[in-house]
Amino acid sequence: MNNFFLEKLVNDKLNSKKYVKDFSPNGLQVEGKSEIKKIITGVTACQKLLNQAIKYNADAIIVHHGYFWKNQDQKILGMYKKRLKTLLSHDINLYSWHLPLDINSEFGNNVQLGKLLNISIQGKISQYVLFGQFNRFHTAESLKNIIEKKLKRKPFHYGQTGPKYIKNIAWCTGKGQNFFNQAITSNIDAYLTGEVSEETIHIAEENNIHFFSLGHHATEKSGIKKLGQWLYQKDNSLIITFIDIHNPI
Repeated sequence: MNNFFLEKLVNDKLNSKKYVKDFSPNGLQVEGKSEIKKIITGVTACQKLLNQAIKYNADAIIVHHGYFWKNQDQKILGMYKKRLKTLLSHDINLYSWHLPLDINSEFGNNVQLGKLLNISIQGKISQYVLFGQFNRFHTAESLKNIIEKKLKRKPFHYGQTGPKYIKNIAWCTGKGQNFFNQAITSNIDAYLTGEVSEETIHIAEENNIHFFSLGHHATEKSGIKKLGQWLYQKDNSLIITFIDIHNPI
């Protein structure tokens, strides 16, 4: 598959033009060889993932967290020099889709997390936050056990003033603790996200809501996996391998 055709294919599917104000550029970030056969997918374009791509003799890497973030120093120094040198010297294409892969109604990390935890999605609190219901009541302990089983990691939980049973829930993958205040107005029993901040505990405490931090990396694996599966369905001559570079956060 041609590298620019792949970019257009995914851009069209994820409606990337809608997200021109994203925090990093979506699509092809670093141009490599024109024809793509082997693709490595992952959450973040860290050096470990790049090294694995070389090992697999990949033509392209597709990630959720790429490069050239708006809040990042634009100088190419240190580890950024090493990463770009790795890509360019091996002629590897780097693609990244950020917000389009968070909130897409089919592939989005939010939708995929809801499906993974068997949450019936009821709607949106904002474009970044979904809300829904479990089909039965959970205690905090039973929900922690489900999360650990599904995501293969123990979640952080705070819920000293939360209700005994959890049914109504809101969530946002990744760094979604920033949207917790938006969610508390929606009559929820619990809020799920990837990370936790100091003020998060006070919000949970004073609004009688359970808070769960499941891990930024852990909550954002499903979207990129789903995208890889879709690409293979579009062209089964592609060899697509998801590589999970462990991240405890």
